[in-house]
Amino acid sequence: MIVIENDWLKVEIARHGAEVRKVTHKKNKLDYMWTGDEAYWGRVSPVLFPIVGRLKEDHYQLDGQTYNMSQHGFLRDIEFDVAEQTPTTVSFVFESLGRFIHVYPYEFTAMIQYRLMEDLLMVQWQILNVNKEEMYFSIGAHPAFKVPLVENETIEDYHLNFTPAANKNVMEYELNNSLIHEKGTVNDLSKIQLKNSLFANDALIYSNIDKVKLVSNQSGHGVEVLLQGFPFVGIWSKYMETDGTIAPFVCIEPWYGIADKYDTTGNIKGKFGVNKLGAGETFQAEYIIKFI
Repeated sequence: MIVIENDWLKVEIARHGAEVRKVTHKKNKLDYMWTGDEAYWGRVSPVLFPIVGRLKEDHYQLDGQTYNMSQHGFLRDIEFDVAEQTPTTVSFVFESLGRFIHVYPYEFTAMIQYRLMEDLLMVQWQILNVNKEEMYFSIGAHPAFKVPLVENETIEDYHLNFTPAANKNVMEYELNNSLIHEKGTVNDLSKIQLKNSLFANDALIYSNIDKVKLVSNQSGHGVEVLLQGFPFVGIWSKYMETDGTIAPFVCIEPWYGIADKYDTTGNIKGKFGVNKLGAGETFQAEYIIKFI
């Protein structure tokens, strides 16, 4: 496990998937990340690449070929190398080197950097297209935050606050059999109270959101995720149909990409929300988590 820390936070990150596994706040003594209990969901904060969500029938077409790929892609399950580390920063790197051409016929280098500044964790992605042609991909984050954070609180003590991007319409989407359906424009999205039924129909998904805050009405503790510039955000917890409850975590997921639409053609070049990167170019994005 790789550790970075400052006077505020201690962050533990696995080389497997370059995945944040634990964040401890030194001043309030709280652990903010989900534990990864497989009884609910065995991951903590995987990086989703080269797809976000599920493909229709779990495959896509590119230049006349069909490729199979499971939900959220493969980057979350590979071992990264540590490229550089200081007490408060660490950079991970992975070069594809032909290892995934049977499911994704592009070569790439993925770089993930984590850096601390007071009570902020800054996460930066870089994707380098090392091909001689354009490359199509999606990338997303999937951090799961422990809810409730404080003893004697319940899920119902927490709420979500949204800050929409200026001068842009917020669109809402829903998942039906893991595929995207557009619900329409949201005219008033500000506060949503957590309750067990909130995720009974899977994730809440919006476009054009700059910030999402998950905070306790009682203790005031929680997180803010700053995702300015990201096209989409998903909010999710695992709904337990057996007893109508949700798992003790909530994910706030900044996405450059989204699951397939229900009426997709399957051609990745026309995929809803896909990113196109020119030969030799580098895609870069950053989001920030504030631990309150």
